[in-house]
Amino acid sequence: MRTRFTIFVVFALAAAFGLPVAAQSFVPVTYNGSVLQFGSGLNTRNTTNTFQLNIRGVTPETEINRLLAVLAEGGQDDLLKEIEDRDLGNISIGGRLGPRINAVSISEVDGKKRVIAVFARWLQFAELRGGYRSTDYPFGYVEMFVDPKTGKAEGTYIGAAKIRWRRTDAAPGYEVEVESFATFPGKLMGVKERKR
Repeated sequence: MRTRFTIFVVFALAAAFGLPVAAQSFVPVTYNGSVLQFGSGLNTRNTTNTFQLNIRGVTPETEINRLLAVLAEGGQDDLLKEIEDRDLGNISIGGRLGPRINAVSISEVDGKKRVIAVFARWLQFAELRGGYRSTDYPFGYVEMFVDPKTGKAEGTYIGAAKIRWRRTDAAPGYEVEVESFATFPGKLMGVKERKR
């Protein structure tokens, strides 16, 4: 059983969902906290680790719109090729060296700062050799809501995600769907924002 998360295309609809942060005015920031990851498959053990997300820049709105067009026309494989060489920061779980962040969107939603970070996850050799289904989930995904007064945040961490473009009957008529390979996505807790 997998849990699906549907994320509306907030990037292209800034007027409806809040204005994105301009790339030129961005100040590098670090988020530190804990991540609770739920077990799945044969390993049902839950684990808690430290979490650190360093963001050095944001993806401009015009570029996000272009990437959404790539996703709509070519699917997630084309999107992965477009972003995998970009470096907007990095993510670390449990103090280990982690992958580069490839796309970042920061906007305001209901008085809170919404941070979305997407990255090409590191695939394990055993996954590739065995041709496992997990290779269909090549992205990592972080979404946090930050209180601007306290700098405290909570959110979602998906270590292996599939990203799709879907047309819907409801407004705005299309959406980006992020699906977690695990039974449940991880929870980011006790996160604190620190400007650098």
